[in-house]
Amino acid sequence: MPTTATHRLFAILTLLLAATLSHAQESNYTLNAGDTIRIYVYGEPDLTFQSLLIGQNGRISYPFLGELKVSGKTASEVQDQITNGLKPDYLVDPRISVSIVKYRPFFVNGEVKSPGGVDFQPGLTLRKAVALAGGFTERANRKEILVIADSDPERREKKVGLEYQVQPGDIFTVQDTFF
Repeated sequence: MPTTATHRLFAILTLLLAATLSHAQESNYTLNAGDTIRIYVYGEPDLTFQSLLIGQNGRISYPFLGELKVSGKTASEVQDQITNGLKPDYLVDPRISVSIVKYRPFFVNGEVKSPGGVDFQPGLTLRKAVALAGGFTERANRKEILVIADSDPERREKKVGLEYQVQPGDIFTVQDTFF
């Protein structure tokens, strides 16, 4: 039988793995309107923000630096942008971290019980997204689900399956059956 110390070690390793995977996913994620970020500047409470919503124009307002375009950038790139902006004139050695507090929602429309916006969570498949939207209605065609991917600049609808990896900003439409 495993000891308590073994259970603790396993729990710690599991948490470290989850944090690493979450950070890896976050490091490749590009910010866009509707995302909420946290900016922490060590030793500078006036420059630290726990919750900054990225506006529809893809920008945030930041002290000393004004309006910053952050859409299309990763949290790491925004961190570098703020560090470089504060470094020459305002802080000698700024230590800054930028992280994602809340991802922008995705949308599920059509033949689901509770259509509308759903808060994104990393690792969601379309099957799980439909469950978060209340599940399929009786008329739902589970093989005719369309997505307009937020990452597609042409905003074209394409047919996807239930194992599709949901991304923030995606718009899904569950078609109905004809009989």
